[in-house]
Amino acid sequence: MSAAVSLRDVHKRFGEVEVLKGVSFDVAPGEVVAIIGRSGAGKSTLLHVLGGLDRPDAGEVFLRGQSLYALSPARRTRLRAQNVGFVFQAYHLLPEMDVTENVLLPAMAISRMGRAALRMRALELLDQVGLANRACHMPLELSGGEQQRVAIARALMNAPELLLADEPTGNLDRDTGCQILDLLFGLAHQSRLALVIVAHDAGVAARCGRVLEVEEGVMRPRRK
Repeated sequence: MSAAVSLRDVHKRFGEVEVLKGVSFDVAPGEVVAIIGRSGAGKSTLLHVLGGLDRPDAGEVFLRGQSLYALSPARRTRLRAQNVGFVFQAYHLLPEMDVTENVLLPAMAISRMGRAALRMRALELLDQVGLANRACHMPLELSGGEQQRVAIARALMNAPELLLADEPTGNLDRDTGCQILDLLFGLAHQSRLALVIVAHDAGVAARCGRVLEVEEGVMRPRRK
């Protein structure tokens, strides 16, 4: 089966520091991959390069068989919006919008569906993540775990093929974090999502199908 996303000899430098030194790997549909490494090793940078947010200095990223950074900025933005979902540790919900409006946001600029159909999809996603009864609440009225589930629903709004999660349980207590991981892994299995998780917790990494470690700019497979 072809990869959902592929990196080929990716390099990334910040000033005098080469953060990524020729990183190459594939992620298959339905696969769950953990990215680990010490603080500052380049884990988040790698995730941003994977998702089309941060151009590498050299090398290529292939998404849906297309060289992501060979595209024009407009085409890259559209491809990313249609095919990549992001879940961040800090949630990044807009406090002035209610839960449903936050979930709707990724589709507003690219979807050809009508407003009513988009709202129905947003409500279906909220039901999927167990928050149907919070649809009209404001983000600050939710717990941390509930806010993260809203962020997951938002990331799924455009039915992406690749889901990138940057330490998604870092701000959550252990029980809530386990619930979020169960939700993410279930989505990957059911929807054939390629899921890449940056993890600082060895317990999170141990639950993933494959673990890759970034060390001194180089990616190495790690035995669980």
